[in-house]
Amino acid sequence: MILIGQYDSPFVRRVAIALHHYGLAFEHRPWSVWGNAAQIAQYNPLRRVPTLLLDDGCALVETFAILDSIDELVPAERTLVPRSGTARRDILRIAALAGGVADKAVTLLYSALDLMQPSPMWSERCRTQIVESLAFLEAEHGARKSSYWFGETLSHADIALACSYRFTSEAHPGLITPDRLPNLSEHADRCEALPEFKAAHLPITNNLKKA
Repeated sequence: MILIGQYDSPFVRRVAIALHHYGLAFEHRPWSVWGNAAQIAQYNPLRRVPTLLLDDGCALVETFAILDSIDELVPAERTLVPRSGTARRDILRIAALAGGVADKAVTLLYSALDLMQPSPMWSERCRTQIVESLAFLEAEHGARKSSYWFGETLSHADIALACSYRFTSEAHPGLITPDRLPNLSEHADRCEALPEFKAAHLPITNNLKKA
């Protein structure tokens, strides 16, 4: 398998972490959606990442679809989300909220580039969506006492939240802080200490100029 996209993307990073967690071998091509758009377009006409090329030549796009396919490559007892049931629904609900925060954080970051000229009202709307969504997740996490969101084992919800939290912290310094989100901060730190997280990370502050 070949994973296309840079690890400064919270979505590419989610896929890479899942692959590392499962022990699935893959090649990483750190292509930029700006600087390498032509190469990406060979496999994904949307020119978006992550794109995952399977061994049979099929190119998968969109994070949730990619993760769903990856989950099928491992035994059910090892997956980061159950095959069915309310536990699956709950994990995907948190993952979707965290993914939405990441999406807004990416959009807000792009708005700072010279090619974008959003209105101040639009930028403030993005900030509000990020802050209020994370506050909602902070309150829900506070009621949980387990090591991870849904128990003592890692799930897609944990990966999505940690990737979203770190990206937002690096891309928008000061927008969110550990003192305002202590539960999410502690949760993210616990995830970031895992080897699969350390294996897939590119600080956004060091790479924005290369996009």
